[in-house]
Amino acid sequence: MLQLSSLETLDRLGAGIAELSAFHDGDRPGWTREVFSEPYRASRDWTATRMREAGLQVHVDAAGNIVGRLAGSDPSAPALVTGSHTDTVDGGGRFDGIVGVLGSIEAARLLQDSGTRLRRDLLVVDFLGEESNVFGLSCLGSRSAAQELTPEDLDRRDYRGVTLGQAYIDYGLDPSRLLDVPWAKKPLHAFVELHIEQGPTLEKRGLPLGIVTAITGIERFIATFAGAADHAGTTSMEDRRDAMAAAAAAVLAVRAEGCGAPTHGVATSTRVESESRSPNVVPSLVRMYSEVRSVDPTWLSGVKGRLTGEIAAKAADLGVDVGFEWSTDNTVVHAASSVQDVAGAAVDALGLPWMPIPSGATHDAVHMATLAPMGMIFIPSKGGKSHCPEEWSSTEDIATGVEALVGTLRRLDTTDSRPTS
Repeated sequence: MLQLSSLETLDRLGAGIAELSAFHDGDRPGWTREVFSEPYRASRDWTATRMREAGLQVHVDAAGNIVGRLAGSDPSAPALVTGSHTDTVDGGGRFDGIVGVLGSIEAARLLQDSGTRLRRDLLVVDFLGEESNVFGLSCLGSRSAAQELTPEDLDRRDYRGVTLGQAYIDYGLDPSRLLDVPWAKKPLHAFVELHIEQGPTLEKRGLPLGIVTAITGIERFIATFAGAADHAGTTSMEDRRDAMAAAAAAVLAVRAEGCGAPTHGVATSTRVESESRSPNVVPSLVRMYSEVRSVDPTWLSGVKGRLTGEIAAKAADLGVDVGFEWSTDNTVVHAASSVQDVAGAAVDALGLPWMPIPSGATHDAVHMATLAPMGMIFIPSKGGKSHCPEEWSSTEDIATGVEALVGTLRRLDTTDSRPTS
């Protein structure tokens, strides 16, 4: 029996998070470590060293993913894959993604220390750039592994006008080779990602673990409101075509949809921008950025039509025209029932309580699900806080997650993870 809550394990996990957190942008709040930044580049050298110290054979693939391999006894057997990411959002915390990478490295170390040799290769991956970035695209490394990164994606521009393709070049990666990921082109047995919940459910219920059932679908839109510019002091209220007023009504409409959504449905407006910067001009052109999320594809499909109609009607009442640009960040992705069952059995064998739980955040697991049966294990987040400096999970909870991950990997190694036809 592995003693995963040993002082050595707790010390390694705690020290690893502290050391990795030291790589951050001191000019930004929290523990900011965004993709392509210098702190991110330095942190990845540290991560690769950490993998080697755990006995893994390490390489960086053409997509920028760091891959550590623990060799199995049968080189021909499809590999097991685990891991997550080590980049953060601007103003982010110390646990989102990091728990999955450091926890997977610790799991590989513990398997070796216990004398366990898996039949299959175990690949521990730190995926490049999972978080959404200035180019508006998340999960860069796992998208590449899944052959889903497109030439159009590389033409995306940031606020400076720099393309994503140029950012790859500046980082030392060849944009023409980003889909050249040999390990992901081979048959894979399963993918399991350990992660913080990023919500309050586990903590509220006093549970140490959750097994993910599905990952939310995300629909985003930009609404552009076109009214008329007028003098803010001399134009009567009834004569205005105020684009900002129409956008404000739309923000409230989005919130109302979220408040009336089924369980695990949410709707958020994230930004409103006026083309005019003058304080004495009625706004004539305003853009609003919003998103809706749910693990219920029927609700997601319906809310698009409802919001488009309601926002257009409210804008028309104010004499404002509105256009919409909808985009799908990702569709609803269900975890493989076979992997859920194996993870549940592994946790049951440890004598630990758990619950099935959907994920309201997206993950690299979304794209890995196209390559192998996918599953996720959640640990509690204090206060449900994430994507902020207050993000916190205890070292003891992380160690429990590692214990569940090791048990799941050991069982998957000898279990058919693909559903029978």
